[in-house]
Amino acid sequence: MTVHSKSKQRGITFFGLVFVGVVLAVCGVVAAQVFPTLVEYQAISKAANKAAEGNSVVEIRAIFDRAQAIDDFKAISGRDLEITKEGDKVVVKFAYEREIHLTGPAWLTLKYAGRSK
Repeated sequence: MTVHSKSKQRGITFFGLVFVGVVLAVCGVVAAQVFPTLVEYQAISKAANKAAEGNSVVEIRAIFDRAQAIDDFKAISGRDLEITKEGDKVVVKFAYEREIHLTGPAWLTLKYAGRSK
């Protein structure tokens, strides 16, 4: 019988800890840049729902533009909306892209699309 006086160590090495820290920091930076675009998408979606209450295309675009001025989003305006009618209900659709520069030649492209309820 042999007795081992050394117990097997478990855990993360210093370099492993640094690597995990760097990965978490990069993810945090990207998330901090993506979060405002999600808030902007919610504001645009809310404005599209409000604009769908209008009766004419001109009125719908004007309602959307007023909501844009209040919520201060710049990704799209009233003239970028696709306005259709499904049955007797007005449907306001929108689509746009946001690009976030990561580093060097790397970009993150976010494609947002939505429609009124």
